[in-house]
Amino acid sequence: MGDCHAGICGSRGLRRPRRPDRLSSGTYMPPPVKEVKVPKKHALGVRTLGVPTVADRVAQTVVKRYLEPNVEPVFHEDSYGYRPGRSAHDALGVCRKRCWKYDWAIDLDIQSFFDSLDHELVLKAVSRHTDQRWVLLYVDRWLKAPIQQIDGITAARDRGTPQGSAISPVLANVFLHYAFDAWMSREFPDVPFERYADDLVAHCKSKRQAEFVLGAITTRMASLNLELNPVKTQIVYCKDSNRKGSYEHERFDFLGYTFGPRKSCNGKGELFTSFTPAISHDAVKKIHRTIKRWKLHLWNRASLMDIARKYNKIVHGWVNYYGRFYPSMLAKSLRRIDEYLVRWAMKKYKRLRGRRMRAWGFLGRVHTREPGLFAHWQAVRANGRTVGAV
Repeated sequence: MGDCHAGICGSRGLRRPRRPDRLSSGTYMPPPVKEVKVPKKHALGVRTLGVPTVADRVAQTVVKRYLEPNVEPVFHEDSYGYRPGRSAHDALGVCRKRCWKYDWAIDLDIQSFFDSLDHELVLKAVSRHTDQRWVLLYVDRWLKAPIQQIDGITAARDRGTPQGSAISPVLANVFLHYAFDAWMSREFPDVPFERYADDLVAHCKSKRQAEFVLGAITTRMASLNLELNPVKTQIVYCKDSNRKGSYEHERFDFLGYTFGPRKSCNGKGELFTSFTPAISHDAVKKIHRTIKRWKLHLWNRASLMDIARKYNKIVHGWVNYYGRFYPSMLAKSLRRIDEYLVRWAMKKYKRLRGRRMRAWGFLGRVHTREPGLFAHWQAVRANGRTVGAV
């Protein structure tokens, strides 16, 4: 595939879907999108979303379903975000294997990616996959739709695409396919990478190669009116038992996990250092804050069953996502729930008041009788800890 304006181009797809007359006539005008701030999924801080109206979401879904069959066959095999049959765990698993194979990694962070997208370049990328003017018309309108801020003021936008809309993930993937994926495959075919939306990691054989590739990527992003975050972008040494020496950066975060050197055990029971992912420090802090907000120790009138029903769904989500790799780190964090349950037992039962050891014993007996009562108990026990142990 050739380039056009710093590489935004590709193959053309011409599927023609059935669509509402109002869309095909060009008379539909997207209203402003509402600004909403929500906590980031895998880290600290907040993310600004642009929430469209119901009618706008339906219209965007029509265009999304039109574009996806055309762009999916073109996308790179190491693009994982917002694609059918691919997940964050897939990206994490591939990244882990490549960190074992390659000594160096480049942790890439595009500064305010969704807020900085060049509208003209996005349209150029989308135009390579359709000749339908109504599709390009509405993509252009959605890109330029104003934001209704929290204070009620409506602000115009000359760049970026609001996160939270149905069409934004497809537009971001189309843009980054040509801006990064295809460009990397062409310019650095021996440098594998994983991309989940705008989260990227590339792998190199040497520090010298990593420095050269990072410089080229920096120039590439600048040509697309984007900038790498100088604080979060770094070259990382994937240190393990077989890699000697040290480097300034030996850890990086990717999709809520921290990759770094960790003690592991091989099939013979021998300890060694492996460069592998575990739940990130930021994710742990977020979980601890959430557990603290629950104030389980004050649920005096509730039973353990009531508490489990209330929060098991949330904890299941943590276990399913953060327990996939190096689960002992997650299990350690989830024991904080038991600490609150012990405080709950000491407040609820007179015989346990002021008797912490007895309260732990009480909780351990409940676990023995009903090991599946709380979602986190299986994860804790699977990692060598007894629930009743102090």
